[in-house]
Amino acid sequence: MRGGKQTLVCSRTVHSSSVGINTEKTMRHISIILFLMLISCKNETKSKTETEIKTETQAGMETDSENGIDKSVSDMWNKYVESNPEFKNHEIPESEFFHNNKEDANRLAELTVNGKKKASSGLLSLYKQYNVELPKVGTKQIITDFDGKAKAMIENISVDTIPFNEISKEYAELDMGTNIEPLKKWKKAHWDFFESFLKESGQKPTEEMLIVCVRFETIWREKY
Repeated sequence: MRGGKQTLVCSRTVHSSSVGINTEKTMRHISIILFLMLISCKNETKSKTETEIKTETQAGMETDSENGIDKSVSDMWNKYVESNPEFKNHEIPESEFFHNNKEDANRLAELTVNGKKKASSGLLSLYKQYNVELPKVGTKQIITDFDGKAKAMIENISVDTIPFNEISKEYAELDMGTNIEPLKKWKKAHWDFFESFLKESGQKPTEEMLIVCVRFETIWREKY
């Protein structure tokens, strides 16, 4: 499953749909599942010969094009492998954009490219509710803008579970990509974001809710 483009489709459907409430709620639940699955995506290693790798790379690029995934995603991975041949037997990482709207997605992608955004946060209860595996250290992911253009590749360096009311200013700064009132901005942004998901199941956010805190580093950037 190619993350970014599938989530892109669901996000656009949710925001632009003029169909009834039941369809909208169904798409929102799909969006939640995809959101969690893509945060926890992992990079699996398989043994392949160079011929198999080249064949699968070409086939993958054709499949990506057919599925609507931007060619820049596979291009970025191929360039990364050229410079880091030790990863030639690895499958291309999942691609995804941050947040659920164009303005925030593009802004956060740029912060990732600049190395200012170094963390992302998820709600533990949603992982459990949808039986989704938690993110893992070492997982790579290609970050795109809202339109699916590859902007950067990241790799998880730590995964922790922390209560909402114990999030530190230091961590908030890494997630928000700013040192201007980072904790205040983090709490407001994430409270509102989690609240919008939880209300679909009649739940409400609490100060004690557990947050999955993923710290990452940008290991590759878009090259012009």
